[in-house]
Formats: sequence, structure tokens, C-alpha cells
Amino acid sequence: MALVGKTLYVANTDALLAFPYVEGETTMSGKPVKIADLPAKGTNRHWTKSLVAAPNGWLYIGVGADSNIGEKGQANETRRASILEVRPENKYMRTFAAGIRNPVGLAFYPGSDQLWAVANERDMLGSDTVPDYLTDIDEGDFYGWPWYYWGGFVDPRVPPEAEDRRQYVKRPDYGLGAHTAPLGMTFTQGLDLGDRFANGALIARHGSWNREPVAGYDVVFVKFGAGGKPAEALPITLLDQFLAKDGKTTRGRPADVKVAKDGSALVADDTGGVIWRVTKAG
Repeated sequence: MALVGKTLYVANTDALLAFPYVEGETTMSGKPVKIADLPAKGTNRHWTKSLVAAPNGWLYIGVGADSNIGEKGQANETRRASILEVRPENKYMRTFAAGIRNPVGLAFYPGSDQLWAVANERDMLGSDTVPDYLTDIDEGDFYGWPWYYWGGFVDPRVPPEAEDRRQYVKRPDYGLGAHTAPLGMTFTQGLDLGDRFANGALIARHGSWNREPVAGYDVVFVKFGAGGKPAEALPITLLDQFLAKDGKTTRGRPADVKVAKDGSALVADDTGGVIWRVTKAG
């Protein structure tokens, strides 16, 4: 969901809807207006649609691929593996950036119009390939899916139909580990957990399903520098212990993270069915 003025926008599996918003209401009582159709044909793999509003009120929607490496044909991937831009005032929609297998968490860097995203990369190339990532997104960016990954490495399983595009593949800013499945992300503006967690991004890593050993199952912090880019090589763990001591039994899986008005961090756990609240000790 994204709130712009007195309008609440919701991206469901097949459409972007607008609802009238009244502060204090706990249900959406108004009649929705459809702003745009969203890709939902085929098996509708990666059916969730991430949504964020830009400072100017335009909307950006992350749409995942309907396959791992386009094995169902590119005709089934129209406007998928992309971030779409929607201008709600005239219901105009276009592809803003492409070649991103599954762009999930979207957020704007505080005080700017710079869009950032976390992405889930392709599977079946081994436990350590391909890294999921955090990156800034500019108009016209191409991240290579399905032909290339991580700035131009060739996926040998995909026919080289776009060889001429290899030179345009953008390399992500920050690797988050292979198969860690980063989902929700937010910047730490307003977070009151001390200087260690100031100026950066919190990322909920849902955890791997096909990696040995497993990876993710935590919430990590990526420090940003004065230039608005990741500044340290390794992330800092904010919340973990979602796996039992045997390293396999799942007790929870982080799906999203937000900063609450009181400065705490709220973590949605879609396996445990709870929301965890992280505050300063004491």
C-alpha cells in the first residue's frame, strides 16, 4: 500500500486500485477505482506486487518474473521482471527499469527522489550463485535477467538472444548473499536504536529454500555513507534466531520491516504469524 494525500493505493495480484482514505478509519469503506491492470497471466509466479510512492506522487510497482530463467518464453514475461511507473493522475503506466528477476522491497532514499530496491535472483546455479542484491534504480536500467546476472555474467542455460545488450547490464550496488530472499526493506530515518543503525537500510531476508547450508532468516542493516550509497562491506544483524539450533527447523521468516512512530523497528513474520518489535534495551 502507498498513501498519497487522501488516496490509498493498493497493488493486488492483477490491478492497481485507489481507495479514498479517511484518517482514523480502520476499514476501507469507499469504492475502489482501478488505475491500471498488472501482469497476472500464466502461472502468476511471484504474484505479489510491491508498491511505493515517489515524492511527486507517482507510483512504482515491482513485478516479478513468471519463471526462473524465462523458460516459458518471453511472451509470458511482458512487463514482468520489471519495475513499473504509474502516473495516477492520468492512469499512464510504463516500464521504468527491467531485467530484475523479482524486485520486492522498494523505498526512496530519505530526502531524495532516488529509488532503491532489493531483488531475488535466479535459482539452480548452485548454493553460492546468484547473489540477491540491494541496488539503486534509475530510469532505463537493465539488470540482465534472464540472459545475464551481476553486471554481465552469462547464464549458460539461456539462449543468447540479447547478446548486444550485455554491455548495458547494470551491476547491483550491494550483494545480500545467494538465495537469502530479501523481501521488505526500509530506510532507517526515524529509527531510535542508536548511532550504529543510523543512515542505512533495514532488510528482511526471508531465508533460502534450496541452499546448503541455509542462509538468511534474519533482518540486517546496511550502512550508507554520506554519498547515499552502501558504505560497509558486510551488513549488521539486527534480528535473527528464526532458525532452531539444528539450523533447519524454522521458527519464523521475516517478510517485511518498517520503522514505527516511536522509533522502534517492526518486523512482520509470515511463518510465525506475529509482528516483532525491536527497541533499545531498557
